[in-house]
Amino acid sequence: MAPFRVLILEDDAILALDLATIVSCWTDAQIVSCRSVAQARKALKGGFDLALLDVEVEDGTSYELAEDLRKRNLPFAFVSGSDMADFPDVLKGSAFIPKPYSQRGIESLVASASGARRHP
Repeated sequence: MAPFRVLILEDDAILALDLATIVSCWTDAQIVSCRSVAQARKALKGGFDLALLDVEVEDGTSYELAEDLRKRNLPFAFVSGSDMADFPDVLKGSAFIPKPYSQRGIESLVASASGARRHP
């Protein structure tokens, strides 16, 4: 089986590293961190099992990317300081962990996504 792959979209390098560390401690995932939606779109061509998305990044918001992931049934969660009330209606029910996020919340997302991958 191919390795579990996680995409992190976060423009703050320290927060991206923190997320990657949490994910790495929980699983042996391959992690790709991106600072912009444009980078994330390129990276997604390689396939991912879970995407962790900050909302506001270098080149705008990740809403359109999240809508694309939702349509493709690819698991994602927002990990953001943004207010979920401001999200587009179609994304308001998405998984959301507010900043400052809890390690347990991230671990739970990773466990859920990796478990779903093993048991389709």
